[in-house]
Amino acid sequence: MTDPSERARPPAVAPQRPAGAREASKAPPQRPPTQNPNTAPVLTRLTPPFSIRTAQLLWILSFAIGGFAVVYFFVIRKDQVPLISDIVRTVDPGRADQTYTAAADIVYWSVFGLLVAVLLVQITLLVSFMARRPKIRWWQLLTWILQVVTLGLSLELVLTGERAQPLRTVLAAQCGLVLLGLLSSVMPKAIAWSARQHDVVRHQRDDVPRSL
Repeated sequence: MTDPSERARPPAVAPQRPAGAREASKAPPQRPPTQNPNTAPVLTRLTPPFSIRTAQLLWILSFAIGGFAVVYFFVIRKDQVPLISDIVRTVDPGRADQTYTAAADIVYWSVFGLLVAVLLVQITLLVSFMARRPKIRWWQLLTWILQVVTLGLSLELVLTGERAQPLRTVLAAQCGLVLLGLLSSVMPKAIAWSARQHDVVRHQRDDVPRSL
């Protein structure tokens, strides 16, 4: 016979889950992240700081002025050689005129070649500086010192006469622009830019293709 207590017990009812839980159970599992945070560094070329751009502009202006000075110095050669010859004559009188003319030519072409060489070296150093080669500033400083010494020695020996007066001002302006460029290149941000040598960034990329 059936126990009366069992007949009075209500039937068991399965627990009902909320509608939101049922919909969540039907949703597909969450996909793993498709972005890899540990990507390899990528070399890029960022814009240099303002101090580097300023130094570059000042050096380019100095190159333009230096090129004009070299051309102008070549144009006035016929006027300068006799003046140089007279100065040489005062140092060692009593020799033949051809000796003074030859000495004047040697002095003129020596100064002319030195001006051209310094200009070409400075252009090469600027290219190396923008490529962030090490210790380029020291070489630029050395060429500037050589440039100033050449100008000082040439003022009374080569750059004489009325036609050479503008050349003095032009060469002095060239030395001033090179010096300003050097000062701009040793600013803190410019030093940090050169010491970094390479600009490195990290790009996020998708390792898993997206589904359509």
